[in-house]
Amino acid sequence: MKAEHIQSRIVDARRDGTPVEKLIHLALPVRLIHMPNGERGGLELSCTYDINPRGARLRSSRELKVGDLVTVERGRYKSVCRVVWAADPDSALRGQFTVECVEGSRIPWEDDLRHLEEQYLPVIPPAPSARIAVNPFRRDQQNRRRRPRFQVKGGADLAEVGGRSHMEGRLEQISECGCLITASNLHRPGTALRLVLNMCDVSIALRGHVRYTTENRTMGVEFQEIRQGDRPLLEYVLNQLKKPRTADFADLEVITEHLAASAG
Repeated sequence: MKAEHIQSRIVDARRDGTPVEKLIHLALPVRLIHMPNGERGGLELSCTYDINPRGARLRSSRELKVGDLVTVERGRYKSVCRVVWAADPDSALRGQFTVECVEGSRIPWEDDLRHLEEQYLPVIPPAPSARIAVNPFRRDQQNRRRRPRFQVKGGADLAEVGGRSHMEGRLEQISECGCLITASNLHRPGTALRLVLNMCDVSIALRGHVRYTTENRTMGVEFQEIRQGDRPLLEYVLNQLKKPRTADFADLEVITEHLAASAG
């Protein structure tokens, strides 16, 4: 599934009232009934990694692909779901997949989701000594070389903390601690944001603030917190982006420094 398709699902969810960020990192025991060719197959015990109003991320010992149908049971509730994402079998997320309930099905964890709130953790745990501000897009930071940046194609759903308005943007670059986003309307430097980034077939929720903006409608965002359970997804994305682009770092460095200098 392409990033633009995931972005489309999130936009639709926002329009019909589904909370964009309502995804909870929670391990719930479930039963999977595999449905090859639409027919009832074998039963498998599994567990959720996280749950949301439309589906969940789970793990299976069987190989699943996008489009496969499975029945997910929890207690006396069950739902027919479709696989919308499956991890690269050669990655650290091997065996993980995401399902969405087909139209008309009730999610089996609706009661669990209603009473829970998502949790966020620091993107970079504070060091025991004095803390150093992290800006992954400036040359004068000591940890710049330890957190490489990668060009990426994806979508970004942005919301100002404390506000109700949402904005969509295009994700241009990402690192472990920040990203570059192009948008028609930019937030001012210092603005606190909630972000849902959609790339490499996964969605990752973070909190951060705008570090700078440029005249070509690009802004650099520094991450501060990541939704619990999403760090493995971020590592998965960075590892995927690392493979084909190792030869592009020199050019990427020039581009990002030019953007930072033009904001000064």
